This record gives sequence, C-alpha cells and structure tokens, in this order.
Amino acid sequence: MLKPILLAPLGALLSLTIAGCATDRQTDPPRTATEELLVSTAVDRSVEHIKFQLPSDSKVFVDTQYFDIDGVVRPKYTVAAVRDQLLRLGAHLVDDRKAADVVMEMRSGAQSIDYSTFLIGIPSFPLPIPFTGTLTFPEIAFFKIDRQTGISKLALTGFSQKEGALLESTGAEYGQSQKKKVIILFVSWTDSDVTPPKPTDSNAAP
Repeated sequence: MLKPILLAPLGALLSLTIAGCATDRQTDPPRTATEELLVSTAVDRSVEHIKFQLPSDSKVFVDTQYFDIDGVVRPKYTVAAVRDQLLRLGAHLVDDRKAADVVMEMRSGAQSIDYSTFLIGIPSFPLPIPFTGTLTFPEIAFFKIDRQTGISKLALTGFSQKEGALLESTGAEYGQSQKKKVIILFVSWTDSDVTPPKPTDSNAAP
C-alpha cells in the first residue's frame, strides 16, 4: 500500500500527464493525408525510374490485367502515373489494344507503409483505479523516433502486339518516401520528404 506521503506526488504526476495527453488525427477518412502522401510519393519515385527505348511514334496500349489491386493503396493513381511517364518518354497511348504497336503490361510488387518506433521512456499502459475503472497512463518519452516509410515496387514489360515478342522490360523499380518524428525530453519535431517546401514570395520585403 502506498504511503500517504507518496500519494501527493503521484497524483500531481498523473494530473500533469493527463493534462498533457492529446490525440493527433489529421483527417477523418480511413487513411490520413500523410499516409496517402507517403504512398503516392513512393509511387511517383518508382515511376520516375522507368526508362525504355521504343521505336519512334510507337502506339502503346497500357495493359493493367496483371496489375494487382488487392492491397494496392492508390491503384488508379499508379496507373495514371505510369501513363504520364510513358507519354513523357515519347509513347503515343491508344485505348484500343488492336490499334497498338506495343503492349505495356504493368505489375506491382509492393505498395504500402512500414512503421517503426524506438522509445526510451515509459510506454503507455493501463492503470487500474479503484472504484473508477481503468485509466490509460500516457506515454512519457525521454527520447523517441517514430518513422513511417512509404514503399512502391513497379515493373513494366513491353512486347509487340502482332508477334508477342519482347521489346522492353524495365525490371523492378523501387520508390520510397519517409516521415520521421523525433522527441527529445518532451521537445518534438518532424522531418518529411512528402511535401514540397513552401514557396517563397519574391515580392515580399527583405
């Protein structure tokens, strides 16, 4: 049983930690904006690595029948990003497979977010309170790193529409993005590579 002399400091600590407890929720849909940015940025970076050489003025049909959508977070965005890259590389996209010179098959090997955390401190834990129920004791972090990593793995295979012969294979292309939150003695900051830097106002006074 706790001695009375210890009850006051313990109560003060509980009051302080409870008062400092907050929930950070960025949006109400199932996925936060940060999660969507992590995935879409990883997709963009994997697509940027896609390079190939096709005959000039090739008519290209993008075949997505082998592109797995189960577990893929942003399927339509991924397809659109690949189509954009093909256009940048000089392809002429067509919607009719029979009208194409080249068929480009898409496939996805991974599209998700990895999460890791490292904590020096006291993790959150349930604390039974007599006659009241259970209170969740908030985490106390002296040093903590929370890291979220978006990952995308994509590949394209191009073959002749008429002969079915291989023309180009990109192999697996990978893209990553990251958000990291660091806490040191209750001071925190966040580093992220999924949002562009804020534009500078050239008209602003020096």
